[in-house]
Amino acid sequence: MKYLDEFRNPEIAHQILGKIRATVTRPWVIMEICGGQTHSIIRNGIDQLLPEEITLVHGPGCPVCVTPLEMIDQAIAIASRSEVIFTSFGDMLRVPGSDKDLLQVKSEGFDVRTVYSPLEAVDQARQNPGKEVVFFAVGFETTAPGNAMAIHQAAQEGLTNFSELVSHVLVPPAMEALLSSPSNRVQGYLAAGHVCAVMGWWEYEPIAEKFKVPIVPTGFEPVDILEGILLIVEQLEAGKHDVVNQYLRAVKRNGNQPAQALVNEIFEITDRKWRGIGTIPASGFQIRDQYAAFDAGRKFSVGDIHPNESPDCISGLVLQGLKKPIECPAFDKICTPQHPLGATMVSSEGACAAYYHYHKIRIPSA
Repeated sequence: MKYLDEFRNPEIAHQILGKIRATVTRPWVIMEICGGQTHSIIRNGIDQLLPEEITLVHGPGCPVCVTPLEMIDQAIAIASRSEVIFTSFGDMLRVPGSDKDLLQVKSEGFDVRTVYSPLEAVDQARQNPGKEVVFFAVGFETTAPGNAMAIHQAAQEGLTNFSELVSHVLVPPAMEALLSSPSNRVQGYLAAGHVCAVMGWWEYEPIAEKFKVPIVPTGFEPVDILEGILLIVEQLEAGKHDVVNQYLRAVKRNGNQPAQALVNEIFEITDRKWRGIGTIPASGFQIRDQYAAFDAGRKFSVGDIHPNESPDCISGLVLQGLKKPIECPAFDKICTPQHPLGATMVSSEGACAAYYHYHKIRIPSA
């Protein structure tokens, strides 16, 4: 398949690996922001093929993983109301709240539905005028245009029974927060290609300049990732810190400007709490006041839920690139996909899930 098979070509991959080995002369720590990239790296054994000088650490680019516990509990509280049809992408249903997850709420007889687009949720509101239809709007900049379009469409049609519980987070503030930390290890970033397809890569230029780190927007196939690593290593070895776009087939510097305009119409920037990390200033979207009627958090008054995280879960350290999942004492013991302590073990983009499914066979038994 064009634009896919060539980026999975083993011969090309090994050629790039050879260039990386020929270029690297000293240790470097590179973070891939996106959980999708993490899964590709672990699934394809890229972390095992790289020279020992290169350490890959896994970033907070899994939107399910960084959705704060109180937001999960708010979703559960709304979904547990008889008048509500609660809709969500499937990857949120197994994320543990304080006492249960959305799948358990569904098993208790409440109306929790999986949808494949927020516009499906709008359609549910049309079909069920006597019900409140709520969509769980989670994600980075990638999903923001679709979620904004759903509110825009509902407003155009006057659908007063549709709303969104919004937990949108933004990549650049998280990158800055990690680089500003005294415990930061990151010397170069593989940026999330799909985020950059929407937002462009211009907003990474000030970060690269301020912190002197190379940033490379990168795709998700093995050749993409290896080429992204090569572009970072070449800069690190040369003492450079530019933004270089690897994902040429999908990303432009200014991104998708009509999508950005729609997002800016519906949402505004706010401080946002990240699960396992804490509050990062100006790192998320919230619904603007003029669209407050579509804000489920306000409509159902669930903003006063403030639970405590499990003390046994180190997902925050994993999301900051400070620990690997296999360094967690709970990994594959009291924390498994069947009984997760945190979202990183059940999300399709979670680092702990990637290690559990693809990396576990390489872990020596105790």
